[in-house]
Amino acid sequence: MSKSNQLTRVLQLHLGKSMNLARIRFLSLMILALYKVQSVNFEKLATAFDSKAKRESSLRRIQRFISQYALPLDLVARLIFTLLPHRPPYSLLLDRTNWKSGSTEINILMLSIAYQGVSFPILFSLLPGKGSSSSEQRILLLERYIQLFGKQTILYLMADREFTGESWLSFLHVENIKYFIRIKDKSVTINSRNGKRIHIRGIFNRLAVNHVQFIPESFIIHGNECYLSALCFINDKGQKDLLVIISLENNHNSLELYRDRWQIETMFRGFKSSGFNIEATHLRDIHRVEKLLAIVMIAFTWAYITGVYRSEHQKEIKIMKHGRRAKSFFKYGLEFIVQALMNPNKSKLFWIALKILSCTKNTFATNIF
Repeated sequence: MSKSNQLTRVLQLHLGKSMNLARIRFLSLMILALYKVQSVNFEKLATAFDSKAKRESSLRRIQRFISQYALPLDLVARLIFTLLPHRPPYSLLLDRTNWKSGSTEINILMLSIAYQGVSFPILFSLLPGKGSSSSEQRILLLERYIQLFGKQTILYLMADREFTGESWLSFLHVENIKYFIRIKDKSVTINSRNGKRIHIRGIFNRLAVNHVQFIPESFIIHGNECYLSALCFINDKGQKDLLVIISLENNHNSLELYRDRWQIETMFRGFKSSGFNIEATHLRDIHRVEKLLAIVMIAFTWAYITGVYRSEHQKEIKIMKHGRRAKSFFKYGLEFIVQALMNPNKSKLFWIALKILSCTKNTFATNIF
């Protein structure tokens, strides 16, 4: 049985009730080709299809699928959620990435789930133009998550300083979603106890470099009562700077918890230069980009969970002197699957990768290896 047929059987376990067999077979061919060429370029993918068809036929098949067929994004999200190696509640990360395809701006608002250095992509929306997202767009994305997986699966939400605004923060407060969001240190706030307006820089003006300060009293920011924490550091220009975090709750560990936000940057690198080179696409239509990104998300997740289980049950990733892993779980799993596909003497490795994909956080067997 070909490797694509083997993968089709596994994907049927996850998608068979909601997607017809022909589309699942195509997904299998696309995902395996992505690993082989590590690019979303259609010509390269067509060359790597695990099929007896000519390259031109495979290329037309890719083009037809991307232009004509539907790939439900919520179904992809449910698949990834099922594959998560840890149990809820989860730390959600909200961020944005963008690039240009010709003269067209590809601007993606992404919600992901943090896990040990890299985050899992779960939901996204494509934004018009190249600017930041609106409060309405963020709310819609988070409401989709809640509708699919429930508010009880959210531990915290973390986001950078472009993700503020009165209606957005009000939504988080009304829904009682705990958050840690960076805010511009030039912002003006109001002390909720005495009603005085004050610049955030003025609150932390005595904070020494590499020191952290938490303010135990609340402040009004964008019309909502929040708590403030700050870290003083030296920026790239050699100047003192502040990293200021607002939170829903009085939490002394706000800055420590906020560190997880950087995991989404590692995920974006996996989509781009360190993985599947999604910026190489020439697609400009939003709906076509959505389908391509959804396929990349599935391939990314399979590599990620393969790296996790390989590190936990076969050979642990080396920890360097600075305390970080020598490579990410994603890279570790990507190398494993590529080796299984490209080396005809490593067929057992592909069987292992399939076993990992066929299991979930509730059923994974520790003796796969």
